[in-house]
Amino acid sequence: MSTEGKTACVIGAGFGGLALAIRLQAAGIRTTVVEARDKPGGRAYVWEREGFTFDAGPTVVTDPACLEELWALTGHEMSANIELMPVMPFYRLNWPDGTTFDYSNDEAQLREAILRIAPADLAGYDAFARYSEGVFEEGYRKLGSVPFLDFASMVKAAPALAKHQAWRSVFSIVSKYVKSEYLRQTLSFHTLLVGGNPFTTSSIYALIHKLEKDGGVWWARGGTNRLIAAMVRHFERLGGTIRLSDPVVQIHTVGTRATDVECASGWKERFDAVASNGDVVHTYRDLLKGTKRGDKETKRLTAKRFSPSLFVVHFGLEGGWPGIPHHTILFGPRYRGLLEDIYDTGVLPQDFSIYLHHPTVTDPSMAPPGKSTFYALVPVAHMGKLTVDWEQVGPILEQRVLAEVGRRLIPDIDDRIVTKFHYTPRDFSSDLSAHLGSAFSLEPILTQSAYFRAHNRDDEISNVYLVGAGTHPGAGIPGVVGSAKATARLMIKDLTE
Repeated sequence: MSTEGKTACVIGAGFGGLALAIRLQAAGIRTTVVEARDKPGGRAYVWEREGFTFDAGPTVVTDPACLEELWALTGHEMSANIELMPVMPFYRLNWPDGTTFDYSNDEAQLREAILRIAPADLAGYDAFARYSEGVFEEGYRKLGSVPFLDFASMVKAAPALAKHQAWRSVFSIVSKYVKSEYLRQTLSFHTLLVGGNPFTTSSIYALIHKLEKDGGVWWARGGTNRLIAAMVRHFERLGGTIRLSDPVVQIHTVGTRATDVECASGWKERFDAVASNGDVVHTYRDLLKGTKRGDKETKRLTAKRFSPSLFVVHFGLEGGWPGIPHHTILFGPRYRGLLEDIYDTGVLPQDFSIYLHHPTVTDPSMAPPGKSTFYALVPVAHMGKLTVDWEQVGPILEQRVLAEVGRRLIPDIDDRIVTKFHYTPRDFSSDLSAHLGSAFSLEPILTQSAYFRAHNRDDEISNVYLVGAGTHPGAGIPGVVGSAKATARLMIKDLTE
């Protein structure tokens, strides 16, 4: 059977939703994307202020091949719609004592950097790199875009997970190979970029080292928002439809089938299949409100552990900063203790680690001539653990974050600020319907991975599907694009049977 005449609705125009919509439309399924906000992108939203372009994130593009595949499905080339620019170094890591480490896939430079800060760990690094290669093959290549719909699929994957000691944490595995605290932090911090605590996230996530080593780290010219715009352009070229500024209020069901999707404007349409790229709790609690399935799954999901939120300060400065690379990690005085505060106790610590994003060093178009665009991102506990009034705390924390960036990198930062604003956990909750204001959905621990995450196809409502960070394999661009591949495979198969 063919997909002719079949229709699908994708709720949410984030990376996962758009990647899914492109796959469905390319397969001949007439697809409509419905987005609550005035612009597509979801977490990859964008603001333009006083000539500065501020990407909400994500800003680290890895595994460009997973994106290129979306164009190749129909014989197109991604490069015709968007230019990806290499970022080098991938990250500059900086500690309070002044130690720095430039992290990249330039093997000679990387080895030189290791010899400079931890010469005794070079052989250990080589062993870790081999381990990373093994988990990349098993955890990403083989399982990254496979839907885990039943426990049997998890059992099937178990030998590979056991072989690589998946029950251990990333930090534990890294510590097995290297002894330098600097190097341990260098090789384990990546999990934070997908919402995971290096001390509790499964060692499978050590595959990120190999992912970046092979595929590089990239920047989309004009910002992540231009990559989203390119995906929308490609989707529409294939015949897809996108509705903006119209939040979905209800997925209507009859028995075990979804029937219609209804929006706040009153727009209502019937579809053969419905997929949600929205927050997984929001999908079940709000969009499937009043159904037995919605209530049951909401209860199951809200009992799980959710990733932390973020506090982000966006700012535009006078002057250019060629000495500050595109991505800088400013580590604080504590590593484990700070992460315990964020993930476990839920306090707002006095110290913090900052991810500093400086796109204008790669792409000057992100700011007016002679000026620079930055954001400083600080992980904070989600709203279920940290209950503060962000109206009051936001401006105070903003000043503390800018003062730390000033102390470490830009001494006269206050005199150079042209524009600034901040984004809090409360904004993640209100703008994105993110449960507890979590920035990455379910925390990526082993007992919440694969089959134990929200399933790509609902277990009971047979034509409702999920895509995005709350499903397998998880957050980050490659993760949600991989989830779209898994979900598309299910939907296309179901709609052609």
